Amino acid sequence: MRPAGGGARKQFPTERNDYMKLRMETIQRTLVVKIEGEVDHHTAEEMRTEIDREINLHNVQNLIFDFDKVTFMDSSGIGVIIGRYKQIHSRGGKTLIIRVKPQVDRILEISGIKKIIDTNGKKLPEKEIAL
Repeated sequence: MRPAGGGARKQFPTERNDYMKLRMETIQRTLVVKIEGEVDHHTAEEMRTEIDREINLHNVQNLIFDFDKVTFMDSSGIGVIIGRYKQIHSRGGKTLIIRVKPQVDRILEISGIKKIIDTNGKKLPEKEIAL
């Protein structure tokens, strides 16, 4: 049986004709968002819209951002994360950011996100984050 949310894939063009790929799957009430590419002002609004749609459609309580293939993030990406964190927190849920590359981890550290959101999700079993 395929979980609700079923691994929807979205691609959003950036100025350089690259694509930010977004794959989402809802497992029970946890939304896993796998991101590939850049999270910046070119992609943030569409990303925000799609994640919010999934959160509301599946009554999501927990959110996992998988940053394994994120190559860059600017302040717009920080805004997306903080906004989704607040939404999930208001539902009594948890937000995790997992598999963060060093260059993006530095942004999370400087922004203060690591003080409020768990970024040590590397300890989750692979089946929890597999899409």
